[in-house]
Amino acid sequence: MRMYETIYIVQPDLGDEELKGLSTKVQEIIASMNGDFKRLEDWGVRKLAYPINKNPRGRYFYLRFDGDSALIAELERRLRLDDKVIRYQSVKLETEVVAPAAAPVKAAEEGTEEAAEATAEVTAAPAETTTEG
Repeated sequence: MRMYETIYIVQPDLGDEELKGLSTKVQEIIASMNGDFKRLEDWGVRKLAYPINKNPRGRYFYLRFDGDSALIAELERRLRLDDKVIRYQSVKLETEVVAPAAAPVKAAEEGTEEAAEATAEVTAAPAETTTEG
């Protein structure tokens, strides 16, 4: 199995039940395709670089899982068909990395030599883009 991460953006005005339903659907896709679900993070509503479908904002989700290429194809197919999803992008990870919103920024602020090395390792981890929706 390979390590993947997917970031998908949904409409910002969705209710809690719609968000839970979408999250459940994503986890069911991973489980049905024999994938290994690792984590799902809600990064909240953020401003988009440009309006998409007349939406200047979007709610970001970070998904980390292990699987194969058939799982990626099915997940992206289902995300593409869902009208609530504005954009998505899946990336194959070569090594285990920390989520972008976590430790690297904090470690760089500490200024220690070990923290700088850890940050350099995380930012230097190669990744391969599979698709964009």
